[in-house]
Amino acid sequence: MFAKDSALNRISVQGEVSNCKYHSSGHIYFTLKDSGGTLSAIMFAGRRSGLSFTLKDGQKVVVTGSIEVYERGGSYQIYAGRIELAGKGDLWEKFLKLKEKLEDMGMFAPEYKKEIPKHPKTIGIATASTGAALHDIINVTTRRNPYIQLVFAPTKVQGQGAAQSIVRSIKMLDDYGVDVIIAGRGGGSLEDLWAFNEEEVARAIFNCRTPVISAVGHETDFTIADFAADMRAPTPSAAAEIATEDMEEFLDSLDARKERLNRAVLGLISWTRESVLDRKEEMLRNAMEDSIERLRHRTEKAGYSLNMLSPSNRLNAFRARTEESRMKLSQVMRGNVTDRKHALAVRAERLKGLSPLDKISSGYAWISDDEDNHLSRASQLRTGQKITVRFADGKAGAEITEVEYE
Repeated sequence: MFAKDSALNRISVQGEVSNCKYHSSGHIYFTLKDSGGTLSAIMFAGRRSGLSFTLKDGQKVVVTGSIEVYERGGSYQIYAGRIELAGKGDLWEKFLKLKEKLEDMGMFAPEYKKEIPKHPKTIGIATASTGAALHDIINVTTRRNPYIQLVFAPTKVQGQGAAQSIVRSIKMLDDYGVDVIIAGRGGGSLEDLWAFNEEEVARAIFNCRTPVISAVGHETDFTIADFAADMRAPTPSAAAEIATEDMEEFLDSLDARKERLNRAVLGLISWTRESVLDRKEEMLRNAMEDSIERLRHRTEKAGYSLNMLSPSNRLNAFRARTEESRMKLSQVMRGNVTDRKHALAVRAERLKGLSPLDKISSGYAWISDDEDNHLSRASQLRTGQKITVRFADGKAGAEITEVEYE
């Protein structure tokens, strides 16, 4: 189920980092959490290019990657391909507070969303005259339907006065009477897109009589304008595709409907003349359709199986198992080294207790003859014998003048 779900193959999850560990192999293990739950996460060393900062506990981040099952552990986790900070200080907090305020006022409610017309004759464009967004919209609409009239309102989309410029353009296009308005720009940072996060822009979109499609930034960029608009498009090009119907597809659909109508008329005539034969043909057609449906189902099932056998999925599972085995081996080796250090320390203490030097340092002496043989009993001594007496801090030569036995 996880392998065949396209949404789980590229998903973004926001949460707080905890239990972050940089492994010696280069992999990063951590947990994403919020008030509702936790999600295990891993970024392999080969994907570290998708992280431009040092990951630490307590950071709020957005992790983009794939949700997969670690079969050995019977659990699912996210394999991160890119990690970004979730917000930028006070500006991000301002965004969240305004979003919550307008949402409480009902400005994002679905019941206020206006339907985008299927066959618009005029499209209003509110964007910068020098940006790539305008060219993308013109190229897409011209290609899909060259008969649509485009009404362009040059708009400042960044910097001081940008919000007021966006509001003026939306009102001008609304008064002009276009069928749908595309308001947007290319992607950028939170600061670059901030004009579309102003309350006055959201109110202008909400109060606009004409349906508005918001096309701000790329797929991962969201603004207040996106929530207030009647429809959000991930890019300006996508907005143009939503607003315009492909004329070639429309004409093809008309031809297809004409063909179906002709077949229906011919079928009715044929049924009137030879109803029994038509009944057999219908049964044969139904049988063929059932056969085609079964083949389609088998093909789709085979596709799911192929996706589950994907080398990428198997490689991720193998990496995870390898890292788990490596970590266990490291733990066992550290335990063995610790046990052997302890045993060595015990033996050293025992040797120390048997050391002559240790006894000499306690006040005893070591006595040997002139051939350096140890003398430990009086019976080994004789009168006139030369001996050496070793102390902890040196040695002395001596001669036996008298021997008494006890």
